[in-house]
Order: sequence, then C-alpha cells, then structure tokens
Amino acid sequence: MFVLELCKKLDERKIPYCLVGGTAVALHGAIRGTLDIDLVTTLNERSFIGIESLLGEMGLEARLPVRAREVFQFREEYITRRNLIAWSFVDPTHPARQVDVIITEDLRSLSPVSMKIHGTKVRVASIEGLIQMKGKSNRPQDIEDIKALKGLLKK
Repeated sequence: MFVLELCKKLDERKIPYCLVGGTAVALHGAIRGTLDIDLVTTLNERSFIGIESLLGEMGLEARLPVRAREVFQFREEYITRRNLIAWSFVDPTHPARQVDVIITEDLRSLSPVSMKIHGTKVRVASIEGLIQMKGKSNRPQDIEDIKALKGLLKK
C-alpha cells in the first residue's frame, strides 16, 4: 500500500510528518474515499527538501516547476497571491500515486497521534487537529468531514 510505504520511508529519514485530509479522516474511522495522500510537515526548509528528495526517489514529480527551497522561501507569497495550498506531486507512471504537501499548516499545530496500520506506524493529525484545520476551509467536503469527525468524538 503506497501510503504505508511513504510513511515508513518518511520515518526512516526522520522527516516529520502527519497525514491529514481524507486519508486521515478514514484512518480515524469515518467513511471517506480519497485517492491522494495529504500530509503536513514542519514549516522549515530542511523538511521541504527532505520530502522533495524522498518523493523524487519514489518516482513522483512536482506538478509545478518549483523546488523545495522556492516553496519554503516564497510560501507566504504562494499562499496569499497564488492561492496555493498544497505542493502537489504525482507519479507519471502510476497517476493514482499522488501526494499533496499542505503548505498552509505546520505539523506542530495538529497534535499528531501514532497508529499502527498493518504493522506500520503512521502519524495522523488528531481528530481535534483535523477539525481545526478543516474549519479554516469552507469546502463542502471539509464541512462533511468535520461532521463525521465530531460524530467520532461522541462515541
């Protein structure tokens, strides 16, 4: 499974991350389908460079012609002037292998939790962290995810 392979390699390289988005919502127990993997890291150049290098070695290419240093250096400008939320990567030989690095959030604000999936440790944003993050958006899918996540908190 691609998500487990990715998480294992991120841990091996000691690149801080946590899963967010549909994958994280589903791992917490809500019914949610998604194709891409959304992740958040610490907002520093080293983390961005590490992720770019790792994804390149896994056969993924950035959709935009920008490098890690540029994404880090001009992150605020990309967010405010270009409405860039995620730095997206795709494997051209397997288009279902997609990773979006969310550049609007810092890992430390999402209270990550560890889970074991098929024997592999993965770090996932906490339910509260996901609700907080998704609450900043007004997208219909995020509103539905918040409802599902709040339902999980009541159980």
